[in-house]
Amino acid sequence: MALGATLYHFQIDLSDVDRGVYQALDMRVARHPSETLRFMLARVIAYGLCFEEGIAFSKGGLSNTEEPALSIHDPAGGLRAWIEVGSPSADRLHKASKAAPRLVVFTHHDPALLKKVARERPIHRVAEIEAYGLPGTLLDALEAMTERHTKWVVVHTDGELYVTVGDQTATGAVTRFSLADGE
Repeated sequence: MALGATLYHFQIDLSDVDRGVYQALDMRVARHPSETLRFMLARVIAYGLCFEEGIAFSKGGLSNTEEPALSIHDPAGGLRAWIEVGSPSADRLHKASKAAPRLVVFTHHDPALLKKVARERPIHRVAEIEAYGLPGTLLDALEAMTERHTKWVVVHTDGELYVTVGDQTATGAVTRFSLADGE
């Protein structure tokens, strides 16, 4: 018998000062049996940092390789943004960049790994891809503080991310980097 997904409930008070987004989020996130807690937390952070009307986790979950981790659709259903988490392949980045006018990637690994992947083959509009590194220390701290029912207070200001759970706060810089620079 296959293992089912584990459901997490997040109540998030989001203050993304850098974008002027202030929102109370109440979401249920399914953690796929093969998904690490760290990856799921990176998905939740990506959701908050890209939050706007029309954002959603993929319907097929991680098992559907044809869908992004998150997407943003306009009211008519048109795809406005494809949001990846982790270290997607060059082929996946190429496909996503052609499928959506905006492609955003949040990596919870060393950004050098994603830069290396981006050099493997030409990627459509590679210079326009928004790539962000999430600090491992932040995710490590959140792993220890996150339970199946969790309340977060999230503040994003001047590139720094602060996540408070109860009386504990985890912090780290969310760094933007280019996949086109070839470094």
